[in-house]
Amino acid sequence: MFQKIRYQLLLSNLIVLTIILTAFAITVRITFAYSLNQQLIDRLNTLARAAATGIDIEDGEVETDDEEIIAGQNQAVQWFDVEGEFLAQQGEYPLSLPLDISQSLQKQNSPYPAQGLTTPVNDDESGEFVGYVRVSESLTEVQSITRRLDLGLGGGVFVSLVLSGFGGIWLTRQAMQPIEENFQRLQQFTSDASHELRSPLMAIKTNAAVALKYSEGIRSKDSEKFQMIGSAANQMTRLTERLLILARTDKLTQPDWEIVNLTSLLSKLWQFYNPHALRKKIDFKDKIAGNLYLRGDKVLLTQLFTNLIKNAIYYTPLGGVVEIIAKPLGSNLIIKVQDNGIGIAPEYLEKVFERFWRAEKSRSYKAKKFGLGLAIAQTIAQKHGGLITVDSQLGKGSCFTTRLPRVEKLKNKKLYYR
Repeated sequence: MFQKIRYQLLLSNLIVLTIILTAFAITVRITFAYSLNQQLIDRLNTLARAAATGIDIEDGEVETDDEEIIAGQNQAVQWFDVEGEFLAQQGEYPLSLPLDISQSLQKQNSPYPAQGLTTPVNDDESGEFVGYVRVSESLTEVQSITRRLDLGLGGGVFVSLVLSGFGGIWLTRQAMQPIEENFQRLQQFTSDASHELRSPLMAIKTNAAVALKYSEGIRSKDSEKFQMIGSAANQMTRLTERLLILARTDKLTQPDWEIVNLTSLLSKLWQFYNPHALRKKIDFKDKIAGNLYLRGDKVLLTQLFTNLIKNAIYYTPLGGVVEIIAKPLGSNLIIKVQDNGIGIAPEYLEKVFERFWRAEKSRSYKAKKFGLGLAIAQTIAQKHGGLITVDSQLGKGSCFTTRLPRVEKLKNKKLYYR
């Protein structure tokens, strides 16, 4: 039980940490990429201002001075006239896209990644519009820097998660250790107290029964009191027995297990409880497949299905139907105990397996129940590597489905796991 809690706690911490680190990495990446882009635009603006001096008007014609080296490494300059006609270019990475004066910034991905900036040019002396200059720079270096940043951030997040995982294992163990120790002490106290209560309860029950058997000298009012004492003793005895079952189940270990014929076990339970169902005029059906085997504690498995069957019969009204269905499904055994009884309200479905919980609002029958039957059944199923789930509708009935690991029996009586 605590192993599962440790895993859940560790997983939750890692999920939260992953979200935080991922958000941090994305923020750093966006900020850094924005900064690189701004630096690129600043370089293009500087290059465009320098290139604008290389175009002017002489004798009514636009001329360019492309002899002066303006473009730097990974850069290019292109000059255009007022009509957008190409005049000249310089550099190794000019844009191959047609001039688009409606967009100041242009970007291309092929034949090589590059970004360009287009600027209109006016004559310095007359102020007359003389054409356009488009400068560009290769994005290869920027993309290389961004890839290295991504690898660095991704590697940092991964290493942080791995280290946090190891640290989280140690921290969860340290945090859970006092809880486990307290739980073990509580288990031991429950087991010891339940065991010690059996003897005085038996004495109370015996003396009350003797007093009622020889009641000639007892007043009628005193006889009623002895009946109440006997009833209370029986109730406390049932409670202590169930607490002992829980204590034993919590300490259950696999080495004590045996191969259990589940077909035989369920058939015997059906035969035993069929008379009880008949007294309530309940149609108790069974659809139990043959050769169903599993590895476990036979006594506890009997207790598991006894609790489910008694629960179904108890909450099914006169003339109702209760059915046991058992069959193999892949590597598991599926056992359903379903009824058309009073059902369980949807808001209570998640609580039915809690210890000492009773859905009295949805199950209005008045009875001396402790809310331990389903909790015991679920604990036994989990100790056997299985689980019990419930589907129910108020007023229509319930279906408790138990899933347990399957074992197959061969003709030579050897066993193997599916």
